[in-house]
Parts: sequence; structure tokens; C-alpha cells
Amino acid sequence: MRLGSFRLLSVIALMLGCYSVSPLAASIKRVEPLNWWVGMQHPTVELMLYGDKLAELTPKLSYPGVSISAVHRTDNPNYLFVELTLSADAAAGTLPLQLWRDAQAVQQVDYPLLARSDGSAQRQGFSPADAIYLITPDRFVNGDPSNDSVPGMLEQANRQDDNGRHGGDLAGMQQALPYLQQLGVTAVWPTPLTENNQPAFSYHGYSATDFYRVDPRFGSNAQFRDFVAAANSLGIKVIQDIIVNHIGSNHWWLPDLPAKDWLNFPSGDGNGNFVPTNHNRSTIQDPYAADIDRELFTDGWFVDTMPDLNQRNPRLATYLIQNSIWWVEYAGLSGIREDTYSYADKAFLSEWGRRIMQEYPQFNIVGEEWSPNPLIVSYWQAGKQNKDGYVSHTPAMLDFPLYDALLKSLAEPESWNSGWIRLYEMLSNDHVYANPFNLVIFEGNHDTARLFSVLGEDQDLFRMALSYLFTMRGIPQLFYGTELALTSPPQRDDGKVRADFPGGWAGDKVNAFTGVGLTDTQRMAQQLVSRLLNWRKTASAIHQGKLLHFAPDRGTYTYFRYNEQQTVMVVLNKQPHPVTLELARFRQVLPAGVQATEVLTGAKLQLKQQLTVPARGVLVLDIR
Repeated sequence: MRLGSFRLLSVIALMLGCYSVSPLAASIKRVEPLNWWVGMQHPTVELMLYGDKLAELTPKLSYPGVSISAVHRTDNPNYLFVELTLSADAAAGTLPLQLWRDAQAVQQVDYPLLARSDGSAQRQGFSPADAIYLITPDRFVNGDPSNDSVPGMLEQANRQDDNGRHGGDLAGMQQALPYLQQLGVTAVWPTPLTENNQPAFSYHGYSATDFYRVDPRFGSNAQFRDFVAAANSLGIKVIQDIIVNHIGSNHWWLPDLPAKDWLNFPSGDGNGNFVPTNHNRSTIQDPYAADIDRELFTDGWFVDTMPDLNQRNPRLATYLIQNSIWWVEYAGLSGIREDTYSYADKAFLSEWGRRIMQEYPQFNIVGEEWSPNPLIVSYWQAGKQNKDGYVSHTPAMLDFPLYDALLKSLAEPESWNSGWIRLYEMLSNDHVYANPFNLVIFEGNHDTARLFSVLGEDQDLFRMALSYLFTMRGIPQLFYGTELALTSPPQRDDGKVRADFPGGWAGDKVNAFTGVGLTDTQRMAQQLVSRLLNWRKTASAIHQGKLLHFAPDRGTYTYFRYNEQQTVMVVLNKQPHPVTLELARFRQVLPAGVQATEVLTGAKLQLKQQLTVPARGVLVLDIR
């Protein structure tokens, strides 16, 4: 079956201008990366060649400006790793990489060396000026029903199965771009699009079976590149979800691993059972943690269908680094979201981030460190001076501590140690971060229950949560469907949390794109998000302003975002009655007698001595 898959991939690679193999090279089944580029900052690229007993052969190359600088072999005779060094004057073209046995060339790979697009190295990553929209592609829009089920893919579409494939794809995502632009979105993060040829639960994308291929049920590599270009043309950046910690159990490596140490715990526990991770994230920084606990955290598997990769193997480490860079360059990405960040080897993560940022200094990467403890999250952000000397090059992290505090603050009654004080005190921990303004803040994601349901379908709390999200320091991320107040069980239920987007399938009775069938609550939510996000595009104080907040007072919480051009005052009131605030308290940042525009209603307010905040209400005041 793998040989048939290789033939299909070879056709795709040739269509993309990627490597080809001479007729004598029938035993070469794969060459990865599929191509490389001249003009990269890092001067080397290492090719992985896979085929019958390739390790017995000797690679040779004659091409101006490119030389073979190293050849590596493993304990598996079917893999050959060839490191090429590219000089600064190397030109784009086709590298005739020959494989020799004794005095005879027996195989040749015609390997594409491409020119980089103009401005590639200077590409701008996502920033606090952006608002990210997280999509689960299989559940968003089905733009091409013909690829719902594809020959050779193990799982067929079944929209009636909450945990099955439903048919959303790249064509649908591209069709939805005008809607996202009108909503005010400036960056899109799809969950992984790479091939997941697993027999079940393959829709989510986190069990890669081919790192260099978009899953054909989503589309093709070329379609992904076209989607990115279309998004960019509308002012929308694209962030790719990448996993370096694990793969799917049907990955093409599994029947013939490149090396015995390619996986962690490759033989399980010796009794036929996989060794699970303990999820103890604190072990990486804990000065008292036992070695076995650290090992189980990083080397244990998530589930038995997700083999854990050993990034301490230098060939694998190089492969993963190059794969991430390949997708950035090939597809024209503006960012990476790195899944299960701290579960990978920490030394590898440092080098992985360094290499990517070396190629793209204005790029951005956000890591997923699912911990409510800011000390743990801050450890992984670039610029942090860690006590153990660890250096990270990953600029952003997902702000799980603030997410946790936000939900608790909204759910709890107001007192000296509950309610808004949780947000206030969590922000006081920002001193532990190298750059708290480059954290990605969020109201939920594909692994959490829906915000509207978590808040007990309380529209007032929902409005407060989103107003906070879009005005607080950091880079806001919205989960698809939150703008419609979609619901789910209040506890995590992946299939229902990642429900189909209304209007994404032909015949849907509710259509978010046209407004047909939306409830009053859904319209309210959509209008709220659109108003806030489109206003946010113009708000320089939100993009690059400072933050000043005041301790909670009588069930209210007030903070300011400000710079020389603009001041934004946000007041949240959980009380069941209006609260009048004395504005003299805020004179540090708020001049007397200024006029403000209330963003949610458009009303004009004169800020003199007092300000009354509506019962269970929120005010977002724009002062320019």
C-alpha cells in the first residue's frame, strides 16, 4: 500500500515542480524535503532518501555553488541522509544528485532548488494588531463535496458521526474568506491540514501520516498555497498548526522506522502496552522532579495511536526543523502554532525556534503550553531569562493562565478574593513574561467547551468576555462559531465542541453567511464580534498601547489601553444594578471633561465627574 501511495505522491510532487527520479531509480520511494531554496540564511539542507538498501550507495553531486558536506546512515539500510551546503552564489536549478555503487552511477534524483519569492525573509508575522480566527477545517465549510471520501484514505465521510469526518475543506475555507474579512478577522489558524490517514478520528489533523502532504480530503498542497494567497489578498494572514511531538500510528515511517531510536518508548513497557505521558508539565522547571517523571512527561505517548517522536535523534530533529521552514516558504505563511509545545525535547525546541526565526526575523510562532501557572508558561517564551539558563526562541505562547482566570472571574460572585480580582491579580503576574503583549489570549479553542455554554448561556457575561478579549493586552484568538454563540456540553466533548459551522453545507437550514435562520442571540453575537473586531482594526492603543488597570470596585473592573493618539477605557460591571464611578480615581490616565464614543452602541459620552455603568453591562469607551 505504501508503494502505491508513493506513486501518487510522486505525481503530485512533479506537478508542484518537486523532485523527480530517473528510470534507474525505481527503488527510491521518497526524497524529503520535496524541494529547497537558494538564499536561505542557514546554508545547509539535509535530504532524507528512502528506498531499498539506499545506505549501500554513495551520493555524488556536481552543481555550481552546491556541495555534499556530510552523509549520514542509520541502523536502517533503507535510509540515506545527504547534507548539502549551498553557497551564497548558488543559483536555482535542478540538482543532479547521483547515487553510486562502486564505480558506477546507478540512480539519480533530479532535485529542485528554487528561487525564493521577493520579500520572503522579511514577511511579517501575526501581532497584537491582529485578531486570529481558529478553524477546524473539517467542520467549517464543505466547498468541494467530491473530496469528502477519497480512495486510499481509510476513513470515509459520515456527517452523522460527531467524531467522524464531515467534509469541510480548503475550498470551503477559501469561499468563506469574504465573510471573515467582513467579520473583522485579520489572521486565520486552521487546525492541521497535513495527511491523517488514520482509520478513525482523523478529522482533527493531529495524527500526521505524511508531513509533506495536505490531506486530499482537504485538498492539495497547491490548493493550500492558493488559499494563503487569497487570504493575504484580503488582508488576512495564515497561521499553520504544526506538531513536532508526535505522529499518527499510520505514518509511512512506522512499518520501516528510519532508526531504532526514532520514537520514544518504541517497544512500549515491555508487556505490549504503550507508555503514556503523565502530563506533568511542571517537571521541566521543577528543581525537585525525579528523572523518571520528566522522562514520562516528554517521552510518554498521548494515546496508543500517537507515537511520540524522539527529537534527540539529530536526523529527526533536522527533518522536523526543515519541514516547518518548508511549509512557511512554500505556502507563504505568516505564523506557526506549535501543538503540545513542552512535550517535545526542550533542547530541540530551542533550536527549532532559532532556525525558523533566523530565516524569518519578523515572523511569529505561538506555542501551546496548557498550564494555568504563568511561571510555567513564561519559561518557554523568547527573551525570558531562565534560572537554569534555558533559552527559547519562540516569540509567543498561548495564555492559558489568563483564560482560566477569565472564566473563573465571570462565574464567581464578587468578593475580596473571587470574581474580577482573579483577572486583576493574574495580570499582575505579567512581570514574569519577557513580552506579555505578544501572548495569544483566547475565549476557547477546539479542546475546550464552548464559551457561551461555559457561561450558562448568559448573554451579559458573554458580552463582557468578548469585550475583554478584544481590548486586553495580547493577541486575541476567536474559535469559529463563537461569533454565533454556538453551544456545546459544558464539559469537554470534542465532537460537539467542533460542530459544523451553520451554513457550511448545502441544505443547512441555518446559514451564518446569509443570516438565514439565525436566532436573535446568534445575531446579537455576530454583530457584537463584527463591531468590536472592525473597530479594533483602527485602534492603535489596542495594537501598541500601554495597559493600566484599577483594582476591582463594587463589582466593577476598569482598565485602560492608551498611547499618544488614543485612550480606550473599558469598564465591566457584574452587579445586577447600575454602578456610578467617580472619574477622579482615574485621573492618572483619564483627562477631565473629554468626550468618548461608546464602541458597542456608538453613543457619545461626556466624561466629567462621574460615569454610570449599566447593570450587568460593559462600556468600551474610545477617546481620541
